[in-house]
Amino acid sequence: MKKKYSLEEIDAIAQKVIQESRYKIVLFYGAMGAGKTTLIKSICKHLQSEDVISSPTFSLVNEYRTTSDELIYHFDFYRIDDEEEALDIGIEDYFGSDTWCLVEWPENIENLLPLESVKINLAYADDGKRSIQLIQP
Repeated sequence: MKKKYSLEEIDAIAQKVIQESRYKIVLFYGAMGAGKTTLIKSICKHLQSEDVISSPTFSLVNEYRTTSDELIYHFDFYRIDDEEEALDIGIEDYFGSDTWCLVEWPENIENLLPLESVKINLAYADDGKRSIQLIQP
């Protein structure tokens, strides 16, 4: 999937990401302000989480629950100094679970990322919209 979208279309994009993802580990790439957290909020909403969704910039991971008591993990590795910090929080256990793992700034833990994951590239487009590209192995 490669598409341009406006913020008004974010819910439709989130649904499409959920439907088309082969894996529950989703890696969000894009510049600061490109819409990673906004898209993750919408994905969580469509996965039926009623929790307040916010970027875990300092805690590295937030845990959300769906209305059916399933877990969603939201990671933000923007401020990570080295991959050892991700190992310290048990990233391998998170990735090994059959749980949605939504990862912002995955390039900062590149050597720890599972091959069976979905990559989403977000970028600003010239017309004020965002572009999104979903890449699956």
